[in-house]
Amino acid sequence: MTSEIHMPGPMCLIENTNGQLLVNQEALKILSAIKQPVVVVAIVGLYRTGKSYLMNKLAGKKKGFSLGSTVQSHTKGIWMWCVPHPKKPDHALVLLDTEGLGDVEKGDNQNDSWIFALAILLSSTFVYNSMGTINQQAMDQLHYVTELTDRIRAKSSPDANEVEDSSDFVSFFPDFVWTLRDFSLDLEVDGQAISADQYLENSLKLKHGTGEKIKNFNLPRLCIRMFFPKKKCFIFDRPTHRKKLGQLETMHDDELDPEFVRQVAEFCSYIFSNSKTKTLSGGIRIDGPRLENLVLTYVSAISSGDLPCMENAVLALAEIENSAAVRKAIAHYEQQMNQKVQLPTETLQELLDLHRASEKEAIEVFIKNSFKDVDHSFQKELAAQLEKKQNDFVNQNMKASSERCSVLLQDIFQPLEESMKQGVFSKPKGYHLLVQRMQELKEQYYQAPGKGIQAEETLQKYLKSKESAIDAILQTDQTLTEKEKDIEVERVKAEAAKANVKMLEELQKKNQQMMEQKEKSYQEHVKQLTDKMERDRVQMLQEQEKTLALKLQEQARLMNEGFANESKRLTNEIESLRRQMRPPRRICVIS
Repeated sequence: MTSEIHMPGPMCLIENTNGQLLVNQEALKILSAIKQPVVVVAIVGLYRTGKSYLMNKLAGKKKGFSLGSTVQSHTKGIWMWCVPHPKKPDHALVLLDTEGLGDVEKGDNQNDSWIFALAILLSSTFVYNSMGTINQQAMDQLHYVTELTDRIRAKSSPDANEVEDSSDFVSFFPDFVWTLRDFSLDLEVDGQAISADQYLENSLKLKHGTGEKIKNFNLPRLCIRMFFPKKKCFIFDRPTHRKKLGQLETMHDDELDPEFVRQVAEFCSYIFSNSKTKTLSGGIRIDGPRLENLVLTYVSAISSGDLPCMENAVLALAEIENSAAVRKAIAHYEQQMNQKVQLPTETLQELLDLHRASEKEAIEVFIKNSFKDVDHSFQKELAAQLEKKQNDFVNQNMKASSERCSVLLQDIFQPLEESMKQGVFSKPKGYHLLVQRMQELKEQYYQAPGKGIQAEETLQKYLKSKESAIDAILQTDQTLTEKEKDIEVERVKAEAAKANVKMLEELQKKNQQMMEQKEKSYQEHVKQLTDKMERDRVQMLQEQEKTLALKLQEQARLMNEGFANESKRLTNEIESLRRQMRPPRRICVIS
C-alpha cells in the first residue's frame, strides 16, 4: 500500500524538556500515515559540528533542520523529516536529527546517552558526525558507544549466568557511518594513498598491553568493531571560510569549495543507494506505524526507568499487529462470504465449501500481516472466530431455509386447508381424496427449487401440525370399516417413523460434514503456519549467516593484529551463532 508523504519541513519527534523525553503526538500521526517501508537515517555528534546541514542535503533541501550560527546547540531532542525515498520506489526516507552531544548548557550527560541509544535503536543507518581527525579525543567523545550494553537490552530475560554478547546487538543494530568534517590531513600511510574507509579501519586498530590507559584506548574501538561490522567513513573539507559558515543555508553550491560539494554528493549517493530498510530481528520490515510503535515503546521504557529492550519492543509490536491481523482476516472472510453465499444453500456441503475457500484466504491474510505469534495464540483466536463465523452462517442458512420452506408450504397447502375447513372432505371416501390430494401437494413441494437444507424437517413439522385435523376426517369417513381405519392409522405412523429416520440420517450426515470441515480447517491452519515457519526459518538463517560472516571477518582481523583474547571472545560468539543455526528437531504447530 502506498501513501503520499506531505511533510514540508522537519518536526520534533522526541522532545527533551528539562531532562524528560516526551513523544510528540503530531509527529506520530505523520508516521502512522506512512504505509511504505521506511529507511531511517539518524545522525549524532557533538553540537555545532554541522549535522543538520548533511540532513538537509539528504532531504534535498537547503533549509529545514536548524543549522544555527552560534556556539549554542539549536536542535533539542530528536527531530524528524519524512520524505519520499529518491532511489527506492514505494519507500519513505525518515531522517532523524539529534541534539548535539556534550552541550555545556545541559550539564548532564544522562540525556546524551539516551539520545545516542535511541538513535541506534530507531535507525537503519547511524551517522556519527565529528570535527577533524579520528584521534583519541574523538574516541573519548564517542564514549557513548561503550555504554550501549548499559542502555540497551536485546533480550527481556537472558538465561541464567548468560551475558549478552555483541552478536545479540548486531542482529538489529544499524550500519555505522562516520563523517569527518573540516578534515585537513592527507589520506596517506607510509607514503601510500588510502581510502577514507581504510583510514577508519586503521584508526580502530587496538593496542597491545594490559594497563588502564591501554584498556581505555581499546574499549571504544573494540565496541565499534563488535557492534557495527558494517562501517563506512566520509571526509569533508571545510565548505567555506569560517566567517561564512553561518550563511550555508543561503549559499549556492558554486559559492562553496568544489571538493566539499563533491564529497557531500558522494555521501548522499551512498546513503540513498546503500541504506537498508529498517528491519527487526526475524526480517520484520518496519513501516510508519511500526516505527511509531517502536518510538512509543522505547521512550516509555526510558521514562519508567527501564532499559529499552528489543525483544520486548518486538513483542509489543507483535501484540498490536497480530490483533489487527486477526481483524483483517475476519473482515476478509465476512466480505468473501457475503459476496459468494446466497442463503439458503441447497446442501450443507455447498455452504461448507464456500466457507473453506473463504477461510483459506482469511488465514492467508492473517499469515501475511502477522509475526512473532508466540504460542500461536492469535492464530488460535482466529481459528476460534472463524469456527464461530462458520456456525453463524450454518444457523443463518438453517433459518433462511426454514423460513423459505414455511412460506412455500403455506402457498402450496393453503387451498387444501381452506377445503378442509369448509368440510369438503367430510363425506364418504373423503379421506382417500384428502390423502391423494396431500400426496400431490407434497410432490409439488418436493419439486420446488431453493428450499435449502431444512426442507424435510419443515415439511414433517407442518404435517405433524395437521395430524389431528386429518385424523378427524379419517374417523368420520363412514365408508371405512374400523379395521381399515386402524390400518390407515398404522400406515400414517409408519410414514412418520420413516420420515424421522430420514431426518436422523440427514442430521448425522450434517454432523459428519461439520466434523470433517473442522478437521480440514485445522489442517489448513497447520499447513499455512508450517509454510510460514519454514520461510521465517530460512530468513533467520540467512540473517545469522550474514552476521556469522561479519564476525568471522572481524575475528580474522583481530588474529592478524595479534589480539588472541578478543579473538577468543569472538570465537565463543561464533560458536553460539552456529548452535542457533542448527535446524530444529521439530516444528511446533497449533493445537
